[in-house]
Amino acid sequence: RLAYLHDVAARPADPDRAPPGSVVGFADGFAVLVTTTESLAALNRDLPPPVPPLPMNRFRPNIVLTGAPAWAEDEWRLLAVGQARILIVKPCSRCVMTTIDQHSADIPHPQEPLRTLARTRRAKGGVMFGQNAVVVRPGRIAAGDPVTVLEQGPSNLLPA
Repeated sequence: RLAYLHDVAARPADPDRAPPGSVVGFADGFAVLVTTTESLAALNRDLPPPVPPLPMNRFRPNIVLTGAPAWAEDEWRLLAVGQARILIVKPCSRCVMTTIDQHSADIPHPQEPLRTLARTRRAKGGVMFGQNAVVVRPGRIAAGDPVTVLEQGPSNLLPA
């Protein structure tokens, strides 16, 4: 259980992307990372042999959704997840951490998945997988909760 979160552990979220006053703690820039199983499956289909399919934990999301077409999350803006409302802010640019096996710390294929993402998901700001998001209405969420896309728009992947 979390016993204490010191003020120095919290920091402001990007003010150009997140609602005013948004903060993160114990996160890599945004409080929430939304991914979909279908987008991971699409990425895995694009990986070159002999690279095996990658598990979702390579991307370290905290909300994983299923039941949408691959890359549909690029067009989502606001989600209802359980009792919470999640604002999609921007695509998540990926770094070398995605090349590391999260259980063994091995780097079996040092260029992947970054090389494949550079070919298929390059955008302004890097190579993208998942969507950074913030909670705009707190509420309980649980595995199996229905998810509703409340707002959507054109793809938020900006040309490289």
